Amino acid sequence: GERLSGIEIRRLRKDGSWIDLSLSAAPIAAADEEGKGRILAVLEDLTQRKDQTETLKRSERILARAERAARLGSWEWHIASDTVTWSDELHDIFRMSREEAPPTFDEHGALYPPEELARLRAAVQETLEHGKPFEIELRARRLDGEQFWAVSRGIAERAEGDRGPVTHLFGSFQDISDRKAKEIERDRLLLAIEQAREAVLITEADGTILYVNPSFERMTGYRRDEVRGRNPSLLRSGEQDEDFYREMWKTITSGRTWEGRIVNRRKDGRLYTEEMSIAPVRDSSGATVSYVAVKRDVTRDLQLEARLQRTQKLESIGRLAGGLAHDFNNALTVIRAHTELALAEIRPDHPLHEHFREIDSAATHSAELIRQLLSFARQQPVVPKVLDLNATVVFRLDFFRRLIGENIELQWHPGSGVAPVRIDPVQVEQILTNLLVNARDAIDDVGTIVIETRARTLDESAPEAAEDLPPGDYTVLEVVDSGRGMDESTVSRVFEPFFTTKEIGEGTGLGLATVYGIVKQNDGFIDVRSSLDEGSTFRVLLPATREVAESGPQKPSTRDGGTPPDSELVLLVEDEEPLRRIAERFLEKIGYRVIAASGAEEAVDLVKTLSQPIDVLLTDVVMPGMNGRQLHSLLDRAQPGMRCVYMSGYTEDVIAHRGVLESNVHFLQKPFTLEELANTLREALER
Repeated sequence: GERLSGIEIRRLRKDGSWIDLSLSAAPIAAADEEGKGRILAVLEDLTQRKDQTETLKRSERILARAERAARLGSWEWHIASDTVTWSDELHDIFRMSREEAPPTFDEHGALYPPEELARLRAAVQETLEHGKPFEIELRARRLDGEQFWAVSRGIAERAEGDRGPVTHLFGSFQDISDRKAKEIERDRLLLAIEQAREAVLITEADGTILYVNPSFERMTGYRRDEVRGRNPSLLRSGEQDEDFYREMWKTITSGRTWEGRIVNRRKDGRLYTEEMSIAPVRDSSGATVSYVAVKRDVTRDLQLEARLQRTQKLESIGRLAGGLAHDFNNALTVIRAHTELALAEIRPDHPLHEHFREIDSAATHSAELIRQLLSFARQQPVVPKVLDLNATVVFRLDFFRRLIGENIELQWHPGSGVAPVRIDPVQVEQILTNLLVNARDAIDDVGTIVIETRARTLDESAPEAAEDLPPGDYTVLEVVDSGRGMDESTVSRVFEPFFTTKEIGEGTGLGLATVYGIVKQNDGFIDVRSSLDEGSTFRVLLPATREVAESGPQKPSTRDGGTPPDSELVLLVEDEEPLRRIAERFLEKIGYRVIAASGAEEAVDLVKTLSQPIDVLLTDVVMPGMNGRQLHSLLDRAQPGMRCVYMSGYTEDVIAHRGVLESNVHFLQKPFTLEELANTLREALER
């Protein structure tokens, strides 16, 4: 007699398929005498509804899993009731219990930093007022205080279709911390590549350029929009053959990194050398998807390396020249002295007179060559003075015009504000004379030579700094000619001693070598820029000084014989016997009394036996055992006030540092004449 309602049952259809049913039943007639009654049964087919419900549940499960996988939560805000609903995943993102009610819109302050909350509320307000969807990337804060990156999206639902007020907001909230971290890492990497000094080029697997950084633009002159989509072959210079590129391509396509040096061409046509590495970029499957090339312009490095090698080569030649000068000048002193004595004793009409004159001329020429070599080796003794370079040039300008000839115009461009320099006046004349002669000989017929001075201040970034030229103020002396110019090979050797492009007998090849040595001796810098048919520019930089320049003409003073000797006693110390004998004869011929010693120890012993004082010590500088300076210091203690004259063909920094004589030093350069010996001794005795 009871009713049944909504009992779910499963049955088989006639065709054998299953059907889900809902059974409701009720008695409609009482039982008769036989106990039989009537029942009304209602069967409802639930198969479609059950399928839809199962599909919905399955979709919900998939959505929940997708939200967990994407760290994406959903939310709904019912504006009228200010009720907020969160999905389970959104609770998990904020690390909030799923049983806990989510905060209302006004309670969101604890979930965001203040500046981010202001941005979010502004975006939501825009959606409420205008119905436009919003999407905002912002920093959020979990309940335990940890900050993370998220993206919040929202759309509006209006009442009465699209015309009514906004009643609901629906949206999603996704934790993008991992993606953001990768983006930040990528942005930092890109920023580093963009700011890297090395040029970076990325291509597709077929070589098509995808990306170049600003250093690539500076190196090549091409903008990135000019090269994107093109092939790196646009940089080819023609200096490498096809086999070179074929081997490079073979290396990188086999998955290996290629490293090497290559000459390329800039957009303006100039060639440059770069060191480059090209590496394949592989995807997760190991397939090459692109190539990345890192390049560095080494053109200047190679130029500096070549210049350093040339400098080292010149330094070696200079040391060799200085070593030879000592013995060679001693031999020349003997030759010239005996020749001078012979010429004094032989009548001009004697048959041997002309032979001795030729010997003397050859010896004088040889001595000049040695002086030039010593200038190159920075061992030619000099006496620096503070000079106004402009005044020094003006003083010799007429001489320079006569030197180059009437067919060549000499222009003089003095710079303003040019500071004085400390240098021997003779050396300034040597520099300009040699540079002007070189310029004159480079001009075939008519032409122009310009002498120019100017001031310049160098910092650490100046190209000359690579030549160990310290930062500071410098005075520049420049000689520019309109001659035939030089090729690169000639320029690389132009300062080498005995290197010349002139015909035999027209030049010694020591002029520019002498200039090089003088400049280096004065802590300066010299370089040359030249191309065939475009003339040459020689540029000299000398350190400026704040000292006041000496007044008057800047040229070496000449000395006369002075007061004749009054039987002064000279102690002559020379370890080479032929030179000692001829020096002794010279001294006696002048009128001095002489005591000669073959070395320092013998000289010390002689002084101990003397009962009279020595007026002047004439000593060689470089001797075995004890040098001339040490001897003078030792004897000066025994005879205070004794004058000293050093003689040498090579000082070896004993009395001069890199050829610069110390103050109050009297020096006689070998080979010397009788007159030069007399003048130097009188100057020492009378000062």
